[in-house]
Amino acid sequence: MVEKYRFRVFLGAFLPGLALNFKVSKLFAMTTSFSFTPDQVDAYHRDGYLLVKHFCKPEEARILYDTAIEDDAMRKNALDLNDQTGKKTRLSLWFTPGDDRFGYLTRSEKMVKGVSQLLDSDAPVCHFHSKLMQKEPRVGGAWEWHQDYGYWYKNQFMFPDQLISVLVALTPANKANGCLQVIKGSHKLGRVNHGFAGEQVGADMVMVNNALKTMELVYCELEPGDALFFHPNLLHRSEANLSDHPRWSIISCYSSQSNLAYNETSTAWNTPVSIVPDEAIMGWEAKSLSEADFLKKENDPALKETGWEKSVQVK
Repeated sequence: MVEKYRFRVFLGAFLPGLALNFKVSKLFAMTTSFSFTPDQVDAYHRDGYLLVKHFCKPEEARILYDTAIEDDAMRKNALDLNDQTGKKTRLSLWFTPGDDRFGYLTRSEKMVKGVSQLLDSDAPVCHFHSKLMQKEPRVGGAWEWHQDYGYWYKNQFMFPDQLISVLVALTPANKANGCLQVIKGSHKLGRVNHGFAGEQVGADMVMVNNALKTMELVYCELEPGDALFFHPNLLHRSEANLSDHPRWSIISCYSSQSNLAYNETSTAWNTPVSIVPDEAIMGWEAKSLSEADFLKKENDPALKETGWEKSVQVK
């Protein structure tokens, strides 16, 4: 990456009329000023999540949404997971971040720096996977109460405090179109038992109801570009989208390289992120996601029965 952009800058010296080369050289020299304050880091560890307004610029969110709509790879590799009512929840999930718009977001300096401040490790940050969440108007299904570690426990990740998810809204998210709901502080419960809720993995509702009686329920309403950083043991869900407007978001999930996953066949989870400047999201030439390593439903260990799921109350 470094040598490639040095080469472009070198050409720019001889061909000053090439605006692209000038732009790239300027971008490469910049570094992010983004950083969480100590109070924000404390809030994440206390509450299990951190909502960051304007994490991405509106124009960044727009180009990401346009890419999601226009790139056929997203549609061709989308998975449908039914909720308990039979409504479909649609997502496209891939592992290795590339030189596409979403790869530039997940590899951006501001993203990796923010993640590194919140993970319980000084080891390099690795990208586990990203997923495009696609809740269409009127038909987009619910996500049942769960913890991300309820899924990833089956990947046999050893250290949940060294995992994190970052949701970036691509469209407005509100109560009407099924925004994310979280139980504030519920990550301190540790992992609760999970079973199957429709085709999804759902948390033990006995513990969920206990948490709802004990802790605060928060609706995370977001505007395009807002981000939510959240712990893998934070209990969360979202309602079906019964509105006339779509709710789309990108969720990127990260792990420290010091973490171990004994039942994960992808390799990105243990490979340090190749960081790019924040300006790459808008300013760099981007490839299609057609060559991305998308997840196939039949290969997801979280969706395979191990025998104990049937004993968990998920309704």
